[in-house]
Amino acid sequence: MAVPWFPRKGSPVSGPERWMKQALALARMADAEGEVPVGALITRNNVIVGEGWNRRESETDPTAHAEMIAIREAARTLGNWRLTDCTLYVTLEPCVQCCGAILLARAPRVVYGAEDPKAGAVKSLFQLLSDPRLNHRCEVTGGVMAEECGAILSSFFERLRGS
Repeated sequence: MAVPWFPRKGSPVSGPERWMKQALALARMADAEGEVPVGALITRNNVIVGEGWNRRESETDPTAHAEMIAIREAARTLGNWRLTDCTLYVTLEPCVQCCGAILLARAPRVVYGAEDPKAGAVKSLFQLLSDPRLNHRCEVTGGVMAEECGAILSSFFERLRGS
């Protein structure tokens, strides 16, 4: 499957829809590898500093979610585990594990596409990124290109079921 061109790390661009399009391109890479199609990227000063897509099957690693991979790469790129000036863009509402990593990385902003009614920990099942009991909270914008983000997931699971 051909992946449309999108700026690589170090390429300046801006706007939540533009970044979500890049995250969708990463989700298509996951889809091409037979992974659940979720893509994530992290920006700092309008430059991509980390990116990832689901790799649980290929890496036989239950923690290899798109967000986790993007967070690890951003920390390596920046030489700092604190992602204090960064924004995470992800095609699907983060789960409990990924929200934990987002909070631990001190990311101030998260933008996601489709809600996840079965595992979402930002709005759907839990509100971890805004929980006042925790020592860090994030500004959250949900629903950015939700229809497109949800469509790639629906298509993947329909193919998986043979529908």
